[in-house]
Amino acid sequence: MSSIEPERHAVRYKVAEAARLAGVSASTLRLWESQGLVVPSRSETGHRQYSAEDVARLKRISWFRAERGLNPAAIREALETEEGSAASPENGEQLASSDIGRRLRSLRHAAGRTLEQVAADMGMTSSTLSTLERTSQGVSFKTLHDLADYYGTTVSRLSGEEREDVPALIRSGEWRAWPATTPGVTVQLLAEGRTMMDCHRFVLAPGATSEGAYRHEGEEFIHVLAGRLELVLDSDQFFDLLPGDSLYFESRRYHSWRNRHDGETILLWINTPPTF
Repeated sequence: MSSIEPERHAVRYKVAEAARLAGVSASTLRLWESQGLVVPSRSETGHRQYSAEDVARLKRISWFRAERGLNPAAIREALETEEGSAASPENGEQLASSDIGRRLRSLRHAAGRTLEQVAADMGMTSSTLSTLERTSQGVSFKTLHDLADYYGTTVSRLSGEEREDVPALIRSGEWRAWPATTPGVTVQLLAEGRTMMDCHRFVLAPGATSEGAYRHEGEEFIHVLAGRLELVLDSDQFFDLLPGDSLYFESRRYHSWRNRHDGETILLWINTPPTF
């Protein structure tokens, strides 16, 4: 799994340039990366690329280390505290977008596991897991589901669906969305609260995919509103779903999917009980 693709026109610094701006050595930057303090993006050839935001973070790390004498764990906690307090109450969407990462980090801490241990168990890199915990982004849909299962929870709970004070009526176009953890996949809530069904509206960009098969308890129903979806059950049953088509199956069967349309594919997707 690769890190999030950087914005095409954003300024990017090489290791030596970022180290010079932060006032440390290039080897120190690589050490901080191994400790999960900063996770640069990668170029197509695999070289580290630091954004202006990364450089600002590096300077804060350097200050915490030199001026306050903090160890990596304390620096990470201090940075997380700063990032949390910097989120503006008026920017609720941005605040919500980091909830999944914070919940995953809290679950890992409660389990007494390190980034490296969880990453090894999940078959992913510690830098990818660190990026997910810090930004709630950068993993496949399957990986997000597998992490939820690893911690004994569900993707829906990680996404904050089970709020107490929720409306019974949700008007068209006013759907609250999950944090955008997976590129090209938008999940909108058609019902909220402690329900007996997970009711979602999936909007899949061209080429969007689960990137692997997953399963869980329960049953689920898919209805295609627009586009074209390929869904595979148990690795050998292929379903090509077009607008108006529906499919009902047991969730314990391994299932994977991808958008086969050259535009958006929009789905009504219901799971019961809410084990997704």
